[in-house]
Amino acid sequence: MLMGIRNMTTQTKKWNYFRACSEEDADYLRDESRRVGHADAIAFPADESVLRKTLAEAADNRMPLTIQGARTGITGGAVPEGGGVLNMARMDRVLALREGSNGVPSVIVEPGLTLETLNQRLASRDLQIAEPDSQTIAQQRYLEDGADLFFAPDPTETTASLGGMTACNASGACSFRYGATRRHVRGLTVLLPDAQALSLQRGGRDAGRRRRFRLTTCEGNCLEGVLPHYRLPAVKNAAGYYVADDMDLLDLWIGAEGTLGVLSAVELQLTRAPRLRWAVTAFFPGDTEALRFVRVARGEDAADTLPAAIEYFDRNVLRLIDAGRAANETLQQTLPALPAQAGAAVYVELHAGSEPEALEKLERLATAIDACGGDDEATWIADGPAELERLHQFRHAAPELVNLRIDEYRRSTPGLTKLGTDMAVPGAYLEQALEMFQRDLDRHELDYVVFGHVGDNHFHVNILPASMTQFDDGKRLYSQWARQVIDWGGTVSAEHGIGKLKTALLYEMLGAEGLDGMRAIRQVFDPDERMNRGNLFGDG
Repeated sequence: MLMGIRNMTTQTKKWNYFRACSEEDADYLRDESRRVGHADAIAFPADESVLRKTLAEAADNRMPLTIQGARTGITGGAVPEGGGVLNMARMDRVLALREGSNGVPSVIVEPGLTLETLNQRLASRDLQIAEPDSQTIAQQRYLEDGADLFFAPDPTETTASLGGMTACNASGACSFRYGATRRHVRGLTVLLPDAQALSLQRGGRDAGRRRRFRLTTCEGNCLEGVLPHYRLPAVKNAAGYYVADDMDLLDLWIGAEGTLGVLSAVELQLTRAPRLRWAVTAFFPGDTEALRFVRVARGEDAADTLPAAIEYFDRNVLRLIDAGRAANETLQQTLPALPAQAGAAVYVELHAGSEPEALEKLERLATAIDACGGDDEATWIADGPAELERLHQFRHAAPELVNLRIDEYRRSTPGLTKLGTDMAVPGAYLEQALEMFQRDLDRHELDYVVFGHVGDNHFHVNILPASMTQFDDGKRLYSQWARQVIDWGGTVSAEHGIGKLKTALLYEMLGAEGLDGMRAIRQVFDPDERMNRGNLFGDG
């Protein structure tokens, strides 16, 4: 019998919008974190009207709900811990286009639409708008305009749902130039646990310097509260409720991980796609030279000259890829041979409007590579889609090979998992952070790789324990690093969020007072704390 079915009475209960979980629903009890949960019932609303009725049914039964998108998260946020599962995958329509900034439209989507699908439709200029007969000015201009558009945030997993990306403030490699999801959200429709709705727009300035707010639901009821007074770290961050003086309240739901209600529609600002996407992978003798190059590469003043992405790979990543390539014919065909003696690598992606502009940026990088000790002859350059795809495969090979390595270790110790950090630091501590990670790991003789979005001072340290003793050593190091990163003014989660797996780290970062402030906000919108229990706050 399916482990997740705990409440046998649920199987005989009469539901209108939910149904009892069965063995066929096993996939909905897990996400990419590999954590497995349990649930009594599941629902798949297909539109906002059905979603409201589903929420009302859950409220009548005081049933806790776990909201799911595409389940691509790696912190367990979509894994249920009892109650009902509210899967949003069938709410996947493009609802409308609106006039946006600088003549570029925004698009209103349902939360289950995936990033991949939206960008594919934008590329083909066939958005499949839900009500095509109601042509707006924005739609007509979009159809007449020859410019290509895309949604810029780019998590590695492009099958992520846009509602999930918003709920977790997702980002990715190109967030160095374009920012995380929050920067692109123009409006939200939120359904609260009792099925009341909030309509929120960018520019509302709903909270002043005293951080007091008052919102009126679409049904006319007033909700009031005070935002916590903690200060979030001034780095790329996806940990805790976003709060700030004079903020737009829609930002409170971006990154709230489903604990304050369900997103039924999201308005997203689109971006003009660059005409050219070029990239460079430069190899260096070691970390000192590589990080010196990083500082030069990201030092441009104007946003439109910034690289789109700057990614770092340590010596262990290069060795792992080299070994994986030697053992795998497919990788041999898709990835070039790595330069001998390379001690670190940096990937830089360039977006440009013309070939002269792209060449100018490339020449700047070539000069910087040479000045920082890189090897021009060993540098990989991509100036077309096929070459760019090969460099992307190099970037994506690292996490895939990490998972293969940990699977090997798990054969002898089934309980093992990798330990992956998601911490970012202020720029002044970039070199110190990398030195700390590598020094401590080498001292404990742990297998590890370090890669990540170094443009944002954001490293992913993947610890690959070969035994439970090493796993425990790695966990202790993780906690130790988190305290140091917090002392430096950094964050415990720059992009993956907290979910159910990193709640202790959020407590380290915000403290009891900060978590109490978050709970007070939650009480305003979800007084019974039924939505996504376990996320952010743990078990209480």
